[in-house]
Amino acid sequence: MAKKKIVSKEQIHLEGEREQVTSELNNLRSAMLNEVDTEPDEGDAEIFEREKTAALIAVLERRIQDIEHALRAIEKGQYGICERCGNPIEPERLEVKPDAILCLNCQREVEAINKRNRGRAPIRW
Repeated sequence: MAKKKIVSKEQIHLEGEREQVTSELNNLRSAMLNEVDTEPDEGDAEIFEREKTAALIAVLERRIQDIEHALRAIEKGQYGICERCGNPIEPERLEVKPDAILCLNCQREVEAINKRNRGRAPIRW
């Protein structure tokens, strides 16, 4: 007899977010491909919009990576555990940011370190 896979509410929520972000990403990529290339001196506004769209695409791609990371953590039974200190991540934090991999304390510490090291590659956990 095949084992039934148990799906948690967190997993359902994250999969829904992944679907939404993927849809947004596909729309932005499509819009960017449909834009007409302009000469640098002819379309400063268009160039600015393309750069803005490219930056948003990068943010959404990172968001998908974070969501997929959280889904793998669910599969491994490690969801909701801080990857830095091993303590549980606050339920309120997971409610707001279901793909969080750090507890609030560790997140603050990492952000403080990254702020001090501005200009270098950011620390990722």
